[in-house]
Amino acid sequence: MIKNYILLVILCFGNQLYAQEMESKIFDTLKRKSYDYLFECIEATAEDKIKQAYYLQYFLNKAKTDKNSKEIVNGYKNYLFYSPEKLKLVYADSMIYTAKKANDNALIGSAYLSKGIVYYGQKKHKHALDNYLVADNYISKTSDKYLTYKVKYNIAGVKYYLGFYDEAISLYTECIDYFNEKNSRAYLNSLHLLGLCYNRIGNYGLCSEINEKGIQEGIRLDNNEVKDYFIHSEGINQYFKNNYAEAIKKINYAIPSIKKNKDFGNESVGYFYIGKSYWNLHKPEMALPYFFKVDKIFDDKEYIRPDLRQNYELLLKYYKSKKDLHKQLYYTDKLLKADSILDNKFIYLSGRVHKVYDTKVLLKDKQDIEDLFNQRKYNDFIFTGIVLVLFLIVSFIAYRHIRNKNVYRQKFEELMAKNESVSKVEVKNVSKGIGNINKDTIADILKQLEKFEKDKKFLVKDLTSAKLAAIFNSNPKYLSQIIYQYRGKKFVRYIADLKINYLIKLLKEDSRIRKYSNSALAEEVGFSSTKTFTQAFFAEAGCPTSYFIEELNKMSQENEVQ
Repeated sequence: MIKNYILLVILCFGNQLYAQEMESKIFDTLKRKSYDYLFECIEATAEDKIKQAYYLQYFLNKAKTDKNSKEIVNGYKNYLFYSPEKLKLVYADSMIYTAKKANDNALIGSAYLSKGIVYYGQKKHKHALDNYLVADNYISKTSDKYLTYKVKYNIAGVKYYLGFYDEAISLYTECIDYFNEKNSRAYLNSLHLLGLCYNRIGNYGLCSEINEKGIQEGIRLDNNEVKDYFIHSEGINQYFKNNYAEAIKKINYAIPSIKKNKDFGNESVGYFYIGKSYWNLHKPEMALPYFFKVDKIFDDKEYIRPDLRQNYELLLKYYKSKKDLHKQLYYTDKLLKADSILDNKFIYLSGRVHKVYDTKVLLKDKQDIEDLFNQRKYNDFIFTGIVLVLFLIVSFIAYRHIRNKNVYRQKFEELMAKNESVSKVEVKNVSKGIGNINKDTIADILKQLEKFEKDKKFLVKDLTSAKLAAIFNSNPKYLSQIIYQYRGKKFVRYIADLKINYLIKLLKEDSRIRKYSNSALAEEVGFSSTKTFTQAFFAEAGCPTSYFIEELNKMSQENEVQ
């Protein structure tokens, strides 16, 4: 056992040394290499994630060292392309941040476009469209035709998904004309999606022509990346031509490639039309496994579109024939959930889609089944209780918010009316000592305190009573007693209040300071931590810094208007 452990340690140590040696060799080799060369290395090492990570890192670090905004954006884009799904939006936001710093419309537009593409891949179409429109706004200010048509292509994808097929056809036609001979993948993708649009509007003959053209163009351009998508599209098209066996054959052929691309949307659509083909061939038992796969993707990804809604209609029809109440209730709920998503996303289509089971009938069926299980009253009671509790919580939060706002407003007005001069105790008023401290010592320390306050020495960070006593040639105990007697505060509070009152004066006089973050404000007046600063500000001012600055800005705007 011990020998095995020692062997494991030796192997781990050896691997670490090997990795460090490999990293050193790679970095030495990459010196003076171009960004194009580095990008080729990143693509070439896609199967070796460890080695690829070095190239990704080196590309981005080189761009940052060169202060090359375009390549920094490309560096984050490389990471986005090869990163796990949960990190893609993080790298997309880094692209946008870098592009905005560069103030380059083409870079900013391209970064927003990349973020939209990430959302589209996640089938979050509303977020995708929002980002595409922002991208279009920036790119329209440039003369970059490639980016212009790339935006058109992606907006067309959302329009197709939402059911605006005529508008999508117009955009895809433009993209085909532009990308032909310029970008083979974009050209073939545009052809594929144009074929899908023709299928959706019922022009099955033209859809078949487009699919065949796409396959032949892929051969001509030596690009087979979209071939299986054309076959998938033609399989669905064959279903609508009532050629069910051919539909099953073609879609089954294309599914493995689509799964490999992690394209769960087209995967779900493929399963649905295989299932429908078996259903129309009067083989419901063979159709069910494919309908279940569509349901599984709906559970995992919440992916649904109008034609997939029928997946649940057919499942309900099957289980009604079997008199299975449990399954009927389950798929009724699923159909209601699908309708809710469709009504939200597909306003254009929701009034046109043919619903065999309209919402009222579904709700009635659901109520009948739930009555059999006698669960509705209990569920309603729980729901009402939760709503009531949430209402009380929200009401309490609202009340506290309003109350705090009133208190903060009062404190703010007091601060604005407060005399800004620091109250001082004249040395000549010192007529007697404090305890065992004689009056001469008190007078001397008070005189030094006045100079200390006047010269703003309190702004020094990490100032303690011991440090200040040493400067005053006194001792911490005497100093603290005198400050408490003549300033009415303990040492820590005394220093904190001096800092805060000085900052309040700064904020009133200098609007630039109001743009600082809390950490920057804390640094400005010598607090050792942001938390200590915010607590001290609230203790002295009676309101948070954010509220105080907001009210100051409002006053400034009102004065400018007047």
